[in-house]
Amino acid sequence: MSKTSLLKWIQEGNVTIPGVLLTHYKEMNLDENELVLLLQVISFIENGNEFPTPFELSSRMTISVSECTGILRKLVQKGFIEIKESYSGDDVRYERYDVEPLWGKLIDCFLLRGKQEAVIANQKNETDLYTCFEQEFGRPLSPFECETLAMWMDDDHHDPHIIKAALRESVISGKLNFRYIDRILFEWKKNGIKTIEQAKSYGKKFRQSQTPQRNKQNEDANPTLKSVPFYNWLEQ
Repeated sequence: MSKTSLLKWIQEGNVTIPGVLLTHYKEMNLDENELVLLLQVISFIENGNEFPTPFELSSRMTISVSECTGILRKLVQKGFIEIKESYSGDDVRYERYDVEPLWGKLIDCFLLRGKQEAVIANQKNETDLYTCFEQEFGRPLSPFECETLAMWMDDDHHDPHIIKAALRESVISGKLNFRYIDRILFEWKKNGIKTIEQAKSYGKKFRQSQTPQRNKQNEDANPTLKSVPFYNWLEQ
């Protein structure tokens, strides 16, 4: 290959497109011909031709000029591209393709998918939470208990992971009931506990302050009893 050919290849430039367009175009109701045609339009624009003709576009593809014209019309109707009027420095009016609507639709699709994934993940967490409670209680939850769980999440805005942590705390403490779990959640919320890490830190400080007092009481009652550290489930 000659140097001239290599220079021509370099001068062709590169087309920069978001990878998310390739992974989400089906969800945006685009087919392969529409996608490739959009990419060709973008390529022309980036190389200085803002209004390529159907003939120029179809010459790079395997579709006819008439097919290209029809797809362009469809892309405009579907709101993926717009034909706008602009003026040059000599006040000469000209038409150009604007692909900003494509990026807007792509962003909307990406955000919508993110929300859908978040909803699915949240629903799974909630289902796991109910299952976790039923396993620990060894029975199906009553309607009142189900309502209480829902209130913890919807009204008190407790994260399902924090509710599970409070459940495990009640199990370790030997006080498996909703009233005790509600008290744990109340104390954690009052002290700004919103994550497992914060619960670890809070639990550690609380137990450090409580253990010496418990040990002293136990030793006073039974001098031969050795000190046993309180089990910290958060460290497991």
